[in-house]
Amino acid sequence: MAVKIKLTRLGKIRNPQYRIAVADARTRRDGRSIEVIGRYHPKEEPSLIEINSERAQYWLSVGAQPTEPVLKLLKITGDWQKFKGLPGAEGSLKVAPAKPSKLELFNAALAAADGAPTTEAAKPKKKAPAKKAAKAAEASAEAGAEAADEAAGEAATVGGGEQPEQTTEG
Repeated sequence: MAVKIKLTRLGKIRNPQYRIAVADARTRRDGRSIEVIGRYHPKEEPSLIEINSERAQYWLSVGAQPTEPVLKLLKITGDWQKFKGLPGAEGSLKVAPAKPSKLELFNAALAAADGAPTTEAAKPKKKAPAKKAAKAAEASAEAGAEAADEAAGEAATVGGGEQPEQTTEG
């Protein structure tokens, strides 16, 4: 059975993404594959090329023939030079810089703001809840004043004397 290492296409219309697959030479482009050994995303900058070098070396050693695009990718990663015993086995693969983690970005923003993390919201509260809080404070103050008046009235009755008349004015 003739085996080829070829690209199978994935992705959207203008965003091609490929799997590097080992398949029978007679299967169609996106047909059944024996094994997927890598992936290639040409639209990213720099292009993402990931190839499992060990599996690529195995398939090349048992006679799998790479297609022209896959041969170029194998040369970039250095797998073809390694297989043929040529110098330059390190390849010329460009690697994208690592993205900083979100935690590091958060800590850097805190350091720039000279503040510690808080549990309060960054936005100020709306004014309507502030009015309700003020009314609640006034109501509790009035309740406290009435409680003080009742306590004074009870103290006067305990001291022995007449009870003051309670008037209800509305």
